[in-house]
Amino acid sequence: MALFEEEMDTSPMVSSLLSGLANYTNLPQGSREHEEAENNEGAKKKPVQAPRMGTFMGVYLPCLQNIFGVILFLRLTWVVGIAGIMESFCMVFLCCSCTMLTAISMSAIATNGVVPAGGSYYMISRSLGPEFGGAVGLCFYLGTTFAGAMYILGTIEILLAYIFPGMAIFKAEEASEEAAAMLNNMRVYGTCVLTCMATVVFVGVKYVNKFALVFLGCVILSILAIYAGVIKSAIDPPSFPICLLGNRTLSRHGFDICTKLVLDGNETVGSKLWELFCTSRFLNATCDEYFSRNNVTEIQGIPGAASGLIRENLWSTYLAKGMIVEKQGMPSVPLADPLIDMDQPYVFSDMTSYFTLLVGIYFPSVTGIMAGSNRSGDLRDAQKSIPTGTILAIATTSAVYISSVILFGACIEGVVLRDKFGEAVNGNLVVGTLAWPSPWVIVIGSFFSTCGAGLQSLTGAPRLLQAISRDGIVPFLRVFGHGKANGEPTWALLLTACICEIGILIASLDEVAPILSMFFLMCYMFVNLACAVQTLLRTPNWRPRFRYYHWTLSFLGMSLCLALMFICSWYYALVAMLIAGLIYKYIEYRGAEKEWGDGIRGLSLSAARYALLRLEEGPPHTKNWRPQLLVLVRVDQEQNVVHPQLLSLTSQLKAGKGLTIVGSVLEGTFLDNHLQAQRAEESLRRLMEAEKVKGFCQVVISSNLRDGMSHLIQSSGLGGLQHNTVLVGWPRNWRQKEDHQTWRNFIELVRETTAAHLALLVTKNVAMFPGSQERFSEGHIDVWWVVHDGGMLMLLPFLLRHHKVWRKCKMRIFTVAQMDDNSIQMKKDLTTFLYHLRITAEVEVVEMHESDISAYTYEKTLVMEQRSQILKQMHLTKTEREREVQLIHDKSVTAFASSPQSPSDEPETAPEKVHLTWTKEKSVAEKNKSKSPVSPESIKDFFSMKPNQSNVRRMHTAVKLNEVIVKKSQDAKLVLLNMPGPPRNRKGDENYMEFLEVLTEHLDRVMLVRGGGREVITIYS
Repeated sequence: MALFEEEMDTSPMVSSLLSGLANYTNLPQGSREHEEAENNEGAKKKPVQAPRMGTFMGVYLPCLQNIFGVILFLRLTWVVGIAGIMESFCMVFLCCSCTMLTAISMSAIATNGVVPAGGSYYMISRSLGPEFGGAVGLCFYLGTTFAGAMYILGTIEILLAYIFPGMAIFKAEEASEEAAAMLNNMRVYGTCVLTCMATVVFVGVKYVNKFALVFLGCVILSILAIYAGVIKSAIDPPSFPICLLGNRTLSRHGFDICTKLVLDGNETVGSKLWELFCTSRFLNATCDEYFSRNNVTEIQGIPGAASGLIRENLWSTYLAKGMIVEKQGMPSVPLADPLIDMDQPYVFSDMTSYFTLLVGIYFPSVTGIMAGSNRSGDLRDAQKSIPTGTILAIATTSAVYISSVILFGACIEGVVLRDKFGEAVNGNLVVGTLAWPSPWVIVIGSFFSTCGAGLQSLTGAPRLLQAISRDGIVPFLRVFGHGKANGEPTWALLLTACICEIGILIASLDEVAPILSMFFLMCYMFVNLACAVQTLLRTPNWRPRFRYYHWTLSFLGMSLCLALMFICSWYYALVAMLIAGLIYKYIEYRGAEKEWGDGIRGLSLSAARYALLRLEEGPPHTKNWRPQLLVLVRVDQEQNVVHPQLLSLTSQLKAGKGLTIVGSVLEGTFLDNHLQAQRAEESLRRLMEAEKVKGFCQVVISSNLRDGMSHLIQSSGLGGLQHNTVLVGWPRNWRQKEDHQTWRNFIELVRETTAAHLALLVTKNVAMFPGSQERFSEGHIDVWWVVHDGGMLMLLPFLLRHHKVWRKCKMRIFTVAQMDDNSIQMKKDLTTFLYHLRITAEVEVVEMHESDISAYTYEKTLVMEQRSQILKQMHLTKTEREREVQLIHDKSVTAFASSPQSPSDEPETAPEKVHLTWTKEKSVAEKNKSKSPVSPESIKDFFSMKPNQSNVRRMHTAVKLNEVIVKKSQDAKLVLLNMPGPPRNRKGDENYMEFLEVLTEHLDRVMLVRGGGREVITIYS
């Protein structure tokens, strides 16, 4: 292995890697800390035993316990009575299909690698990214917490309605007040039970887990009792007589015998039922009109499976709130005045019912399918057990629910099914009337099962919140990641209890159920989405062991979840989506950045690839053109940006839209300088983030700056997403630079952008440009439009004025009229052009007449050419060359300056001024140094030279145009003007820089603009 000695320092050997994987311990959140805390009591920690649970104990039974719950015992009979067998069957089939499809998707995700504890949250966050994971994880947490509230309310309802009715604190004096009194009792007892359960969970979770099998046994025993009762009812139906007045169902609370009259000795008097409807028990008493007109009849509440009752219960009987539960087909004499006294002993509907409401109430009875995946750390082979156990559990519970719907409708009278609280059957639990051997089997079994489910919710929800908090993706939740020394989530339990109390205060089981339906449905929807995205992307890491999935099934499950959300309650659905959306955006902007190799990142890559391939089809239309910037910046020795104002200007110009690439060049070789390049990239990213510049940064290492800039211009971007505009700063102090490489690089940059048909923006005096936090309360942005450049000069001020820095600045456009131009017509045409462009600006036409060339211009040109000639003909040493350049510049400034120096001029450190006298001895000395000897005659010719007329004309134009610009725009906040192109003949390069300096003298903020050779703005829609 000597060949790989160097690699071993950074990369592990295969044997050590496999050993680490084999010893991987994957316990539920908090369990590892709990075990370690207990084992640390001794001197030495005992080794943690490997998980040993199989499919049956680890997945199947926990899923059964979580799926079967309070709705099966307390509401399913009522749902069947209201919706009928057909609609109830559709409802159950719809909800069970939703969970089955979700289980298939979940199985695919759970078998795609090791799933640590955290269940659905872990699967979604690692598949769809931290934003989706955090949003859906918190929704799942809220759903589990409200599920705890629902189970507690179910426990209190069983206790007060069916076990100990006398325990009620609030008692109703009249029948119409019973509902309000019941809600208050639920709130008081619910708060007490919640406190007790939270204390039990706080004291020790292991006690909850030890009793889990007992609670599950109660559930299974209760279900078996129902099936036994169904079989017995077919042979020997139980006796539960129902008393009807006409076709109205009577509540059994106030009487015992279903008859109007009874014999009291030898006298016929009114029964207790008579006293409820009449003023006295005597026959001459005044009675209720409906009571007088209709007869009292008694029917069997449980006719049995062989009675043929199934035909009557096939169809729905939806009721409005306050309606009396009536039996169809019974003779009844109606009243002319249908007003009903709510204090009479009828069975009333306590709420308005409709199909979508019933779906919302029923759906929590099919939740709990994540119990197996939540225990993945305790399983012997999670990738085998989770799919098998979960799908078998859903198949079992679905069969139980569907058979229960049919059997309830076949065995129990419709008025009893619609009697939610069993008032017509002496206050018995309706499903208990069917059970064998006694209704108490169901009552006691359902009581303990709801208690157990409530404890499980209060155990699981805090751990889920703790897992989210410890991931650090939601900053304000980090406090809930802490707990006791053994890892128990104390703070998370406290928050869970507080949220659970909100559900307790709502107090109605039927109101809380749709709330948790929303959160569970949203969680299931994103599990399906995660599977569909991963399957469609076909990422190399997507290799589930579970093979029986397809993206169409996941998409169908996702659509079904979304549909059920809006079916249950459209406003709850919108609120749940709003909560998830707010959490998503919060994590996106404030949360910790996590890279989990999630599917959304893969989806982004696929979408980006598709968009880039589409962009390759052709150049963008003029209407879609916007400056895609390549910003060239310089970094110092510490890899910090020299002129950060360039990025401020970029932010103001782009406002986060389009492409921005910030590039920089380091001199050297990649092998020697790659660490400096990384530091420079980090510096650029920090500055881009500070200036809110959305884009990319790129640092190139090259043997020289010239080649590096050329590489950036040629190769930045990808496909159709490439820059079309280059933004650079003016080379400050270009006259002083050694070998004058700076201005040569700049001119080559101008030539390359022209050859590549790129627009070029050059900022002069960039240090004076405003930062993104500054504001101009007034002022002008002046555009000097000399030649047409495709509209760049018009577009840039329009874009800048979208930013708050320049928003209050007005735009002015100046154009130059020659001798042959009609300035009045030019102004009209320009005003019309701007109107069609939908740009608001003041227009002014400046007339520049041809005038005699001034002595200042003539001599300035001469000095410029003299300096150029000196550099070409005299091969001075570097130090002498720099001094000579400074000397000539100082002479020109001293001799011809007609106005004080502008404050915008960059400070320049002048070297010592040296006057060079050319003597014959000096020439001889230079001749010995140089390969190109200079004769005295050539020196004489140099001092008698005349300036080139072309240069004189250009200098004249620069001087005159500068005078006009200074006169009109000296107070402008920003001046934009056309940038002249460099000379085609490279001999005049040094003169080109001087022309630009003269053109922009005495102006504070200048942006020289050179178009890319195409139209960038149009008048057409």
